[in-house]
Amino acid sequence: MNLVIVESPSKARTVGKFLGRNYKVLASMGHLIDLPKSLLGIDIEDRFTPRYITIRGKGQILKQLKDAGKKAKAVYLAADPDREGEAICWHLRQALNIDEQTPCRVEFNEITKEAIKSAFHHPRLIDTDRVDAQQARRILDRLVGYQISPLLWRNIRSGLSAGRVQSVAVRLICDRENEITNFKSREYWTLEALLQADAGEISFKALAHRHNRNKIELDHKEQVDAVIAQVRGADFIVDKVTRARRRRRPYPPFTTSSLQQEASSKLGFTSRKTMSLAQQLYEGINIGKGDTVGLVTYIRTDSTRISDQAQKEVRELISGRFGADFIPDVPPRYRARKGAQEAHEAIRPTLVQREPAVMEQFLTRDQLRLYKLIWERFVASQMAPAVYDQVRVTISAGEYSFKAVGSSLLFPGFMLLYRAEDQETGTPLPALDEGQKLKLIKLLPEQHFTEAPPRYNEASLIKMLEERGIGRPSTYAPIIETIQSRGYALKENKSFVPTELGCVVVDLMKQYFPEIIDVGFTATMESQLDEIEEGKLKRDHVLDSFYDQFKERLAVAEQEIKHIELTAEVSEESCPECGRNLIYKHGRFGRFLACPGYPECKFTK
Repeated sequence: MNLVIVESPSKARTVGKFLGRNYKVLASMGHLIDLPKSLLGIDIEDRFTPRYITIRGKGQILKQLKDAGKKAKAVYLAADPDREGEAICWHLRQALNIDEQTPCRVEFNEITKEAIKSAFHHPRLIDTDRVDAQQARRILDRLVGYQISPLLWRNIRSGLSAGRVQSVAVRLICDRENEITNFKSREYWTLEALLQADAGEISFKALAHRHNRNKIELDHKEQVDAVIAQVRGADFIVDKVTRARRRRRPYPPFTTSSLQQEASSKLGFTSRKTMSLAQQLYEGINIGKGDTVGLVTYIRTDSTRISDQAQKEVRELISGRFGADFIPDVPPRYRARKGAQEAHEAIRPTLVQREPAVMEQFLTRDQLRLYKLIWERFVASQMAPAVYDQVRVTISAGEYSFKAVGSSLLFPGFMLLYRAEDQETGTPLPALDEGQKLKLIKLLPEQHFTEAPPRYNEASLIKMLEERGIGRPSTYAPIIETIQSRGYALKENKSFVPTELGCVVVDLMKQYFPEIIDVGFTATMESQLDEIEEGKLKRDHVLDSFYDQFKERLAVAEQEIKHIELTAEVSEESCPECGRNLIYKHGRFGRFLACPGYPECKFTK
C-alpha cells in the first residue's frame, strides 16, 4: 500500500478515487509544523534558524501520518503546487524520515484523473529553493510582526499588529483618504455642437477642441460664451474624415487577482468568499454516479498561460458552438506580469466541455455563478477580437474646430460571450464627406467639476497591490481581512475608509520604519523572494541585508515612541443600562459598540 498525503479531506477524497486501491490518501489538514505563536521562534544569531514546533492540536494527526508512513511501501507528498505546499511537504518529509534523495513530491495543477496519473509517473525531489523562499517570507513577516507589534500594544492599544504587507495596504488606503481630503475641485466647461448632415438624417454631437490649432481649455462660463458668440454664425464644414478598423482583444484568462476583482465587480463577492468557492471547485465536486472531480485548475496563480491541450480543446468548442469565424488564426498569447510564476497555468475549467448549464445541477448557486464566470472568461480569452468600424471627423467653424468620433460594431468576436464593464455599445455617425456643409441645430455648453479620486474597494485595492508588486496570489484575501479585523479600515458603501487607528499606525510606521511602509521597498522584497525561489539569491543574504537596517530602526523606536491617546468615536446610540452615548471600539472580530462607563457599566453591542 502506498501512502499519499494532501492538505484537506475533500482533496483526499477526490485524489483517492483516481488512484485506486493501492493508494491510501490522508489529509494533513494544512500545516502541521510551524513557528510557535507565543515566541519569536527564530534564532537570529544562528543564521535566522527557525525553531519549529508541532502546531497545538495537530499532534494526533502527525502521529497518524507517521504510523501510516511506517507501514507504507512508498510515501508521496501531494500538497498544493506553491511555496506553502512545498513547505508542508518539506516538513512532512522530515517528520516521516523520508530520505531527502527520494523523489516523493508529486505536483499537479488540476485534480483530474489524467493530471494525477501523470504526476505520479513523475515524482520529484523537494524543491529546496522554493522552501527557502517560503521560509524567508515567514521569517521576514515574523521579524516585523513580532518585534513591531509589541510597540503598538504598549503605546497605542493591545491586540494590534504591524504586518510587512498589511501595513502597506493600510498606507495605500490612508494616502488615498488624504488625497480626497486635500483635493481642490476645479471648474471646467465643454462645448458640443448638435449637428445634422441633411434634413431627415440623424443628428450627432461634435466637441469643440481646437482654436487656431491650439487645444481649447474652457475654465469659466465667460470663455464658453465667447466661443459661442464666434461660432454661432459660422459655417460648420466637414474638414477631414478618417476611417479605420479597430480591434478589441479579449481579456486574458483569470489569475487569482483578476478573478477576485471581477467576482467583486460582477458578482458582489468578497475576496474571501471568492477564494472559498474557488477552493471548493478546485478540490472536487460530485458530478453524479459517484464521480468527484476538480472543475477548475489551481486557484493561486499569477500566470495567464494555458496548456496546449486546453487551448486545442477550447478552440474545438468555439468552432462548434460559435463558428470558424470566432477562432483567431493564431492562438492568443498573453503577456505575463513581471515576476509571474509561469510554471503554473491561469485559472480555467479542467474540461471546457463541462459547460455551466450542464454543471448547474451539481453546484450551489454561488458555486455556479463563479464557475460560469471562470468558464466564460476562459473561452472568451481564446476567441477572435471584436472589430469596430471607427470614423473620426474634424469639423471647422470659423477659427474653431470640432471633433466627432463614431463607431459601429462589425463583428462581436469574444463579446458575444463575455461582456465587460467598460464595453462599448458603438454610436455610428451619418455618412459624411469632406467639404460637406452641416446644419447647426444647437450649441450645448456644459459645466463640470474635477472629482477627487475614489476610495479603494476590494477590487481596486487588490488591483493596486498587484500592480505595485505587493503580496502574492495567496495573500490578497488575508490582507483584506486583516486590515478590517484589526480596525485599521472600515467598509462604507463597499469602499475602504481608514480609521483614526489605521492612520495613527501608518504615521508611526512612516516615522520609525519608513522602509517597511514603503511601497517600493515592499515590492523589492517580493522580487527578492522570487529570486530565492529561482535559485538566484540565497535566503540568508536577503535576511541579513534586511535585518541589519531593521534592528537599528527598532532600537530607536523602542527609545522614542511614547503613548498615543486615540480619540473615542462617539455614536448617537445611548447605552440601555446607564444612558451614556455608546462609543465605537475595535476588537478581534471588527468594530463594535461599547459603553464608555466601563468597568462600572459593561454593556456592549
